[in-house]
Formats: sequence, C-alpha cells, structure tokens
Amino acid sequence: MLALIALEHGRPLATAVAEQFIHDRIRDSRDHQRMALRGRLGSSHPKLLAIVALMEENLEEPLSRVELARRVGISTRQLERLFRKYLHRTPTRYYLELRLERARALLTQTTMSVLDVALACGFVSASHFSKCYRELFNRTPRQDRASLP
Repeated sequence: MLALIALEHGRPLATAVAEQFIHDRIRDSRDHQRMALRGRLGSSHPKLLAIVALMEENLEEPLSRVELARRVGISTRQLERLFRKYLHRTPTRYYLELRLERARALLTQTTMSVLDVALACGFVSASHFSKCYRELFNRTPRQDRASLP
C-alpha cells in the first residue's frame, strides 16, 4: 500500500503515512509481505511462538536463554528441545540469525551506519558484528550496504 501511495502521491506523503502507522520503511511493491509468525515458523506450538515473539521484540538488547525460558514458564532444557525439534537449531543460533537478518534489512533499506546497525541489532562491537554477518551471508556488511540503490 505504501508503495502505491509513493507512486501516486510521492515519497514524502508515503513516508508520512508510514510514520503514522509506525512502519520503519516503505516496502517495495516487489517485496513479499511478512507472514504471521506461525506461518514463518511452520509451527503452532504456543511456547515456541511466544519465545520467538520475545526474541523479535528484543533484538537491540537480546534476552538470555534463561530469561526467555523464565518468561514463558519453561526450563532452559525444554527451550533447547523446542528449538531443536521445530527449528533444527539452538535458541542462541536462531536468535543470532534473527538479529543478522534484521541487520541486513537495515543495511539495505536505510542509511544507518554499519556501527549503528550493529548496535541496533544487539552487537557490542562492529568487528564482532561483521564477523558474524560474514559467516552467515558470505558477504560483509559493507558489501550489502553498497547494494543500496
């Protein structure tokens, strides 16, 4: 919808509308809408959905496994088993990948500095962020930043 407003009435109006609806960017008309959490995970396990929602809400200051488990009322062992069973990775790895996916979106859709992106995604240093980013995407943050239109 925001892409249509931008096309018909200009980017400034679309940006103002996005701000009113608390959207952080105007999604390109070719981009897919984000699916509901249940659809993205391929699971309807209520505890898993609650944990992933907590993770997504706390990317800037990641919660520990202990805190995630405590907030949904399960043990850390149960937390580990849920992630292994449904997402085939540890909660720590899943959380890292969430943070890095968000970082990639910020790098390619905003003009935030690499350091600001790193901090916004819960990394304490740009060097650690760059190392993790390169390991997941086989590209540096600066290479993805260079792909900005």
